[in-house]
Amino acid sequence: MSVALFGTSKVATVSEPRTAIIDIGSNSIRLVVYQGPARLPAILFNEKVMAGLGRGLAVSGTITGASLRMAKSALHRFAAVAREMEVDRLRTVATAAVRDASNGGKLLAIAEAAGLEVELLSGEEEAIAAGYGVLSAIPEADGIVGDLGGGSLELIRVSGGAVQDRVSFPLGVLRIAAIRGKGPGALQRQVARLIEAAGWSGRGEGLPLYLVGGSWRSLARLDMHLRGYPLPVIHQYAMPRGAITRMSRTIAQVNKSWLRAVPGLQSGRAGTLSDATAVLAVLLKQLKCERTIVSAYGLREGLLYQALDPATRALDPLIVAARDEGRRHGRFAEHGDLLDGWIAPLFAQDSPAMARLRLAACLLADVGWRANPDFRAERGVEIALHGNWVGIDGRGRALMAQALFTSLGGGTEVPAPVGVLAPPADLKRAIGWGLAMRLGQRLSGGLEGPLRRTRLSDEGGAVVLGAPSADRALYSEAVERRHTTLAVALGRTAIFTA
Repeated sequence: MSVALFGTSKVATVSEPRTAIIDIGSNSIRLVVYQGPARLPAILFNEKVMAGLGRGLAVSGTITGASLRMAKSALHRFAAVAREMEVDRLRTVATAAVRDASNGGKLLAIAEAAGLEVELLSGEEEAIAAGYGVLSAIPEADGIVGDLGGGSLELIRVSGGAVQDRVSFPLGVLRIAAIRGKGPGALQRQVARLIEAAGWSGRGEGLPLYLVGGSWRSLARLDMHLRGYPLPVIHQYAMPRGAITRMSRTIAQVNKSWLRAVPGLQSGRAGTLSDATAVLAVLLKQLKCERTIVSAYGLREGLLYQALDPATRALDPLIVAARDEGRRHGRFAEHGDLLDGWIAPLFAQDSPAMARLRLAACLLADVGWRANPDFRAERGVEIALHGNWVGIDGRGRALMAQALFTSLGGGTEVPAPVGVLAPPADLKRAIGWGLAMRLGQRLSGGLEGPLRRTRLSDEGGAVVLGAPSADRALYSEAVERRHTTLAVALGRTAIFTA
């Protein structure tokens, strides 16, 4: 249920609607405020409190007094922050800990006193939201989503852009220590029993397990650190099953202070990392999944995605985000789409996946124009590699980075760390995109008219730039130079016709 927040009259002053979700989880309570395109709104504010509501469930079946006090402080603050941010729509949801605790009603009363209307999600609703959260960020996802929270573990089969089967287990990370404490093999036996009883044994054979939840994301941060992975972006980071086994041994041999020093690994997760790794290792074995893919999106994003109409859901999240970024920071809103259409005839052999990355790069081609001219190329790399994109992996980011680096004057060299994220053949293609984008930028000055009136084509060993006679003056020495550079890079000659 979505509710209007406090009836404030100030909302009309906000240029774009703001949506917020307060997620009362078993491990943390979080407020996230979103603003921007409905298909992929940007995160305007994100704060969490590690209240540990599910910490006492395994022993007493209740939320501890200390956790309730932390929750009270967090919920009152989050309600006040949402009010100050003039949020249009606020949704407050609670999951396993509140659902399962005998005193969960106390938490609901605390939230009500803060002016919040709480939806108590069922295990099935939680699973569906997590599944759609992954699909919102990885539309082509085909596998099993595993959402590990503090109080429960949800498994969801996703394929064809939809959630299929789903199931919820009382295997949250805050419950695992008590299970492991029953003796060697206790966790393996319990997980196997639950998976078999639910009919999920072996259902992941040949499929990836998409990882959702802070504990598993922290595990991925550790693997990135151990591997020396050069990109500090966790979304769509992949780990084979063997890496999970190796990390189990590593975690057993190091202390918590060492774990807390790992870049990007939240200190509050260090204490549960061993349990999160243990349950993941058992789960992979029971499902027969051989690889994992991390999703930065989960339940909250799934709730937003479920509220969208079918046409908006079908939009490509990468293209939506890149187009919005170009609109906000480029000089001319229509430029990116026109530029891609202008250079496309040279790259007719690009697969649909490559053409999609080329379009995203073109949509971002103008966002570095405000930067110092000596650092525009570096700015392009930074935007591609570190931007808040989804629906794209490390290789895709590298190709966008290379295209932007080249188009913004970086030349044909491969900047670090792009060369270790994508193969040389793909980077060569991206360099071609960049050179063509650079030609289009110089010819048109970033304007619509010249791109509409001229055409670029690949004609029998020549890159032909055609223009009406009235536009002959646009073909200056600087344009000719970029035309020749592009043609040489593609193994062709440059021809201009007017």
